[in-house]
Amino acid sequence: MSEDAAAIEVETLVVGGGIAGLAAALGLGRAGKAVHVLERAAEFGEVGAGIQLAPNAMAVLDRLGVLDAVMKDAVFPQRKLYMDAVTGQRIASIDLGPRFVEHYGYPYIVTHRADLHGCLLQACQEQPSVTLETNRGVESVHKVTDGRVRVVCSDGSTYLAKALVGADGVRSAVRPSIVPDELVPSKYVAYRGTVPIEVVGEEAAESPTVLCWLGPAMHLIQYPLRGGKLYNNVAVFRSDRYSPDHDDWGTEEELDERFGACCDHVRAAGQYLNRSIRWPMYDREPADRWVDGNVALIGDAAHAMLQYLAQGGAQSLDDALVMAEEYVRADTPEDAFVRYEERRLAHAGNVQRLARTAGELFHFEGVGRHLRNHFFKDHDPEDYTHLDWMFMPVDRAPATRSYPV
Repeated sequence: MSEDAAAIEVETLVVGGGIAGLAAALGLGRAGKAVHVLERAAEFGEVGAGIQLAPNAMAVLDRLGVLDAVMKDAVFPQRKLYMDAVTGQRIASIDLGPRFVEHYGYPYIVTHRADLHGCLLQACQEQPSVTLETNRGVESVHKVTDGRVRVVCSDGSTYLAKALVGADGVRSAVRPSIVPDELVPSKYVAYRGTVPIEVVGEEAAESPTVLCWLGPAMHLIQYPLRGGKLYNNVAVFRSDRYSPDHDDWGTEEELDERFGACCDHVRAAGQYLNRSIRWPMYDREPADRWVDGNVALIGDAAHAMLQYLAQGGAQSLDDALVMAEEYVRADTPEDAFVRYEERRLAHAGNVQRLARTAGELFHFEGVGRHLRNHFFKDHDPEDYTHLDWMFMPVDRAPATRSYPV
């Protein structure tokens, strides 16, 4: 018996059931393509708390038919406010109200990752051409002589696919078959925490704001979630004890040291963090290819980026929509993936690079910090020209509905 005799044959196989994988499956499924999704975990779910979704992401959710469901429990911030974490003084702001919506056609929202993921999952479950399977951790990917792709899982189960989409995240098992590179450590680590809004004061939800506290080699992001019932906190700092040879860096003690010189508000946020889990931050170098014939990468598997632009999820959604569009237009998966790569690779690579630059800007020390604050103090909150290339939906259309902004 050949090694493929017991293999499960599928048309299009998506490896990874996170936001990118489900969005890709939903887009392809809505286009009438048969899609099977493999998820490593025992059940579908999303790790983490808050996610910021700019208009480019909102447009994709609209096209995928899940926008109303996602907005149900979302928060519509009125502005993004940048503050100096040491002095507590305002640096700059971006208005996210009616003028913003008029400009882009969609609002800027913050929501719980689990809520976004749940909406995509439900939509996939309701799509007859999409099937889902858990407890399937992919170990290897190989091309076979008939042109299909063999995918072998850790439990020995094998799949033969006419097309493979690698959506399996920053530590992708599919990526090495296309891009043999390594993760790039940033030496930064994040601690996250979500608390009831009453803990920080209900006024935090009355005029919802994305607060960005910028300090020397650290920052803190805060905003309300779940319709203003929860408050999300993300503390990020550079560990001076980082070493690739051991794992005892980015500790609670370092967190307290780094935030100890900050203003009262920022120091107080330390009590809202879950200190039992730390999140080392990695990205990838922008790749010069995401596609090898009938195998394509999407989301973090394609363009893992640092979080400073809050565009990781949004870029993954953009990937999913473009892939679905090209799949419908093309005669073969190979043609679709080539066109997908042509439309997405350079743009996402630019976002990856700018995310690194934004991190440097966030974390300036000494004179650089003061110069940054001075440079941005006169920024017009309604000047969006520097954001258009990233936020503007591919198919820009005037807003046709009202939003609570």
